[in-house]
Amino acid sequence: MPLTTELRRPIVPFGSAPRPAAPAAPPLAPGALPGLGHAPALLRDPLGFLGSLSRHGGVVRIRLGPRTVCVVTDARLVHTLLVTLAHDCPRGAVQDTLKTAFGDGLLMSEGQAHRDRRRVVQPAFGPDRMAGYLAVMHQVTEERTARWRPGQVLDVAKEMNHLALEIVTRTLFDARLSEDATLAFHRALPDMVKGQIVQSLYPHPAFARLPLPVNRRFDAAVRVLNQVVDQAVNGSARPTGCPADGSGRSDGNADTTLPGLLRAASDPATGRPLTEADVRSEAITMFGAGTETVSTTLTWLIDELLRHPRVEARVLAELDEHLPPGAVPTPEALARLTYTRSVTREVVRLHAPNAFLMRTASVPVELGPYRIPAGTELLYSLTALHRDPLLYPDPLRFQPGRRHGGGGTASGGRHAFLPFGAGKHKCIGEAFAWAELTVAAAAILRRWRPTAVPGTRAREVVWTTVQAQGLRVRLAPRETPGAPKTPTVRPAAARPATPGTAAPAVAAVPRPARPAYPAPRLPAAAARRRLPGELRTATDRHADWALHHRLLSPAELPRYQAYALPSLIGHSYPRARGAELDLLVDVLGWFTILDDRFDGPPGRRPTEAHAVVEPLLAVLDGNAPAAAAGDPPLLHSWRELWERQCDAMSPTWRERSTAEWRSCLETFLAESAHRAGRTSPGLPETVRLRRHASCLYPFMNILERVHGAEAPARLHADPALHRLRAHTADAATLINDLYSLEREERQAAVAFNTVLALQRIRGCTRTQAAAAVRARVARLREESDTLRRRLLLRHPAGHWYLNGTRELVDGVHAWTSTTRRYVSDGHGLGDGHGLGDGHGLGDGRGLGDGRGLGDGRGLGDGRGLGDGRALDQGHHLSGGRRG
Repeated sequence: MPLTTELRRPIVPFGSAPRPAAPAAPPLAPGALPGLGHAPALLRDPLGFLGSLSRHGGVVRIRLGPRTVCVVTDARLVHTLLVTLAHDCPRGAVQDTLKTAFGDGLLMSEGQAHRDRRRVVQPAFGPDRMAGYLAVMHQVTEERTARWRPGQVLDVAKEMNHLALEIVTRTLFDARLSEDATLAFHRALPDMVKGQIVQSLYPHPAFARLPLPVNRRFDAAVRVLNQVVDQAVNGSARPTGCPADGSGRSDGNADTTLPGLLRAASDPATGRPLTEADVRSEAITMFGAGTETVSTTLTWLIDELLRHPRVEARVLAELDEHLPPGAVPTPEALARLTYTRSVTREVVRLHAPNAFLMRTASVPVELGPYRIPAGTELLYSLTALHRDPLLYPDPLRFQPGRRHGGGGTASGGRHAFLPFGAGKHKCIGEAFAWAELTVAAAAILRRWRPTAVPGTRAREVVWTTVQAQGLRVRLAPRETPGAPKTPTVRPAAARPATPGTAAPAVAAVPRPARPAYPAPRLPAAAARRRLPGELRTATDRHADWALHHRLLSPAELPRYQAYALPSLIGHSYPRARGAELDLLVDVLGWFTILDDRFDGPPGRRPTEAHAVVEPLLAVLDGNAPAAAAGDPPLLHSWRELWERQCDAMSPTWRERSTAEWRSCLETFLAESAHRAGRTSPGLPETVRLRRHASCLYPFMNILERVHGAEAPARLHADPALHRLRAHTADAATLINDLYSLEREERQAAVAFNTVLALQRIRGCTRTQAAAAVRARVARLREESDTLRRRLLLRHPAGHWYLNGTRELVDGVHAWTSTTRRYVSDGHGLGDGHGLGDGHGLGDGRGLGDGRGLGDGRGLGDGRGLGDGRALDQGHHLSGGRRG
């Protein structure tokens, strides 16, 4: 049958479509050179070449000199190879080179021998040992990082190699290697890895016995590694006195280390104890697998955090909440580090350490629609697999929060993320490795703030693993969380706010954050409030952010800061911290600047209003053109804010938030149309406009972002919650209208203030209108308390959301009564009647006679201010009317 190339397409699951009449031979990749085949392309750019093969098919043949190798590029077929065909396709040439050097251990064995050895080793990685391992990992990292010094320049890859080796030695072997042995190990490991890959590509195994330089270096490296491992296994390395299982050796004889477990076990096949060769073989497996891959991943993690300071800040904030400084990590604490886990998973996806692995078909097999003859070598690359654009859109972008192997991929499904392999050969130390990454990263980041030495970022060096080499950092001590920091505006060279756009140079204050995934919540009594100074630090970061996005000039900043907007967030969201605190302050600041913009020409010229608002709406709908250098500051900052709001939130949340932001933004168009036409809306329309113009609905949505989880769907579907949300928006808006009255009275154009609307429509005095609004606020708060009690009985899991609506109104009241945004000449309202003038919020009085305004109708009769109906169904406002 002739071989033809084919376009990459998803493999059709069994049963969903008729199978082909007969399996086909895999297509041959184009570009083979006479005599050399594809070897030059593979050696020149291993990952690029392997990644390019997916367009030709799920399995593609390549030629390496005289050898033909089938490369498996489809995620589901890789999973099939590792699980379904594991017995028929044992490990291949790459592992065979190690088997010759180190014996038939867990990494190299197959069949029953592998199953027997796995049973022997498995107890060393049981969950009962993890707490002890975590304590030792933490201690080792703290000890090593304590030896670093401020200003020191660190070779990150080298230092992470030393750290990972020490962690493995101390946890699994309860030993300390000498400095000479440690250095010898790290010098030998690269030669072993290079020899492993070169020998796996030889056309015949006999080439490995030739006196070639690469073979001699490989043999010497194997001897050194065996000597180092012998130190740890045979006790010539110094004991640490810190048993790996954390339990101690109560009888003075029990050996709980990995070598002790192996020596105490017997070979299931023979019943005899394991030989010293067996013990060494397993030990070298743990040294190799537990050192290079983890150290490489730690190096890439530090490099990515340097490139993404906001991600680093979010990790630090999560550590502050769930793993306080000095605390010994526990499995329960690590389980709460949801955002940190998403970061490490994304590092492992983007920088999967295994460049390629091999299997050999011992019998003829079918792999999806392909026929694989016996003796065929099968190669797969987890790195290339994890960078497949069909599985991960924009695959080279570092994006914590991706679905790794979830249901959202195009063709790989849950098989698209295989960092530790799959099937019977899946890495036995997976949980150990994830824990080591997290504990080591936490200890390093807590103590030190690394900055990259210019021109020394990590670069990929590919052998059997994708190593990170070249990263050098300068160390500075990490500041104590929560310490205030003042933003520094420097007249230095500007940094771009968007590509091609200059912005004022501002020393950025690191922005902490909270998990991108829902995090378990502490009981209310144990919930941690903000540390002193956190709000001040967030204020400084917001100033940096506003200047960076050119929303303000340095000259405008002092007047803007006098508004004390962050204190409104502090009152309304007492538990917001980290990135959520930053998000709230930035959104409020952005909206305030937008609102003030409409005090100018856009507020009375509909054409200009649409020019400002329509691009913002397009961002919500996903129809906005690509970011450009000439984008207005309000637009390019809104792109970022919308992405931050939606990070890790559900499609349902995003749909609701989109509708409510649209309703909010469209009120600017409605108000501009009224001013241009010199028309005044009636009282019902004023209430609707004010309800959405206040931005309270979007801030109630961000309440879920702050909590780290969304409110129950049944709560959102309850009509009583719709009324509570409307009451919350109305109460906060009316409070704001009372305190902003004097400012808006001075405006020549139509002012959309409920007090002024009552004066105009009902013909009452200013004092009467203000008193009626105060009474309405009191009734709204009383009715809201009743609604909360009823909703709490039906939806107890949503208590935090219900309480949050109360805190939001209380926060608005606390801020509006103190801010200088609405103050003129040191006075508040002209008549002295705010919300604290002696009438209070609960006196229940309108104008003092129990009746409404002028026409005998109250403000709570189902019309006007008291319509009681929630405008919470995603309807929009345009042209002054509900759409």
